[in-house]
Amino acid sequence: MSEQAPFTLRGRNPDVLTCIANLSNDEVFTPPEFANRMLDTLAAAWASNNNGANLWAAPKVKFLDPFTKSGVFLREITSRLTDGLKGTIPDLQKRVDHILTRQVFGLGITHLTSLLARRSVYCSKHARGAHSIAKSFKGDGGNIWFERMEHTWEGEKCRYCGASKKTLDRGDGLETHAYAFIHTDDIKARSSEIFGGNMQFDVIIGNPPYQLDDGGFGTSAAPIYQLFVEQAKKLEPRYLSMIIPSRWFAGGKGLDEFRESMLKDNRLREINDFLSAADVFPGVGLKGGVCYFLWDRDNPGQCRVSTHFKDWPVSTSTRPLLEKGVDVFIRFNEGLSILRKVIAAETGQTKSLSLPEGKRFGRLVSPRKPFGLETKFKGKPTKRAGDVLVYQNGGTGYIPRKSITAGTALIDKWKLFAGYAAPGTGNKDTYPHRIISTPFIGEPGSISSETYLCIGPLDSKHEAENVLSYLSCRLTRLLILLRKPSQHVTAKVYSSVPMQDWSKQWKDADLYEKYGLSKSEIAFIEKIVRPMNDLNGAELDQSTEDDSSDE
Repeated sequence: MSEQAPFTLRGRNPDVLTCIANLSNDEVFTPPEFANRMLDTLAAAWASNNNGANLWAAPKVKFLDPFTKSGVFLREITSRLTDGLKGTIPDLQKRVDHILTRQVFGLGITHLTSLLARRSVYCSKHARGAHSIAKSFKGDGGNIWFERMEHTWEGEKCRYCGASKKTLDRGDGLETHAYAFIHTDDIKARSSEIFGGNMQFDVIIGNPPYQLDDGGFGTSAAPIYQLFVEQAKKLEPRYLSMIIPSRWFAGGKGLDEFRESMLKDNRLREINDFLSAADVFPGVGLKGGVCYFLWDRDNPGQCRVSTHFKDWPVSTSTRPLLEKGVDVFIRFNEGLSILRKVIAAETGQTKSLSLPEGKRFGRLVSPRKPFGLETKFKGKPTKRAGDVLVYQNGGTGYIPRKSITAGTALIDKWKLFAGYAAPGTGNKDTYPHRIISTPFIGEPGSISSETYLCIGPLDSKHEAENVLSYLSCRLTRLLILLRKPSQHVTAKVYSSVPMQDWSKQWKDADLYEKYGLSKSEIAFIEKIVRPMNDLNGAELDQSTEDDSSDE
């Protein structure tokens, strides 16, 4: 048997796995270069914990990709093991059979992707096919398993993943997206049932589905990646590595318990955070960036956090994931030092990063629908007696005052309006950016639809202008960013923004001096946050972004 024949796919130009298009929102293929980056991180951890040993020369280590799509992780693992085990198993065919039958395992997420994965790993969609490089399998599926699963409906939702019965209970002709890995109460027993024997995986690695493909869109679609992470931990591998959206750091629909468990888990030893998902998945629209993590079962400790963005220098720091006084992950290493200085100056304390309730700017910020009007609301074009002005998506209109039932105490006060959905460039994350949409002053006798949050009440136009100047400051908006998981700007993201003296206007120079920021910290702020120019004369920033909640 030729030493090179079975493994020439990776050397072809181009690699087929760099060319295939994503199939859907939950079937995003991992580029081979990025899969190898994750494998390099894994191998370094293995060597560090095993006296410099080579992971790819270990003949008994078992690998599982429980949501394989293109098969890229399994293919690259197989290639590395084929090189690493030369000394242990010199015969190539025996070495390949050993790797594919005893070390490399996968679960396909759909019928199509299971065929694609087998083609990538075995060089044949059938493990026993004429062109398969494996010669010892008894079934065509090999160790890349797929069987159609059905959801377990409880009312209108699936018991395991929360899928909509209306959308995904759709007959035998279409995929159910009922993923085997999370549709079970006992994943250990299910794993043994699928692969036979008492399976104990040393490494679980891959790129899970991110959201339910059941009719939701963008941030309105429910995330499910957390279910895969939690299920993988139940298998108790030595190492777990996944690439998932970074939104879990500070927000995400239904992710509060997941975030708390992750941030309190000292086995989470490395996070590589990519501010722009496009830097990982070219052409994929995913606001908030992505990250991959390494979970190390037997070596708890602090986490090595690295932040990546285009050609910027990588920022790396080893630190706790959860700081006292906050319930989110502070994303930027530099941002953490800045936040510490702000909190210390406002409270005199250094052990907690929490502002007292009375000092939080967020207490001025309304909930969604501050006046009870939805985003789609359109007021009358002309004013009649007893009407109030409505700032709405696309401009302004009028509505009878008597029809307003929420936020009535704010109607005749000075206030600010700020977009609920921050501006962006489509689905791309760009830096520096403004963090929030351009706020503007709302005069007495004005309200807004859900398109805007209301900031107030304020005592005068002069005070409103000074609050407006504060929101224009880059430091203020950086503090918002530290708690902002997506384009949505809720009251919660203002939790780390302190109140100020509203009798004066504010400039960044004033805030930099007040909080004693260093030149490097100021440079970081101005690298991340774009200036806002001439707010008093700015045109209204009428957002048309999707404003369904992910909080």
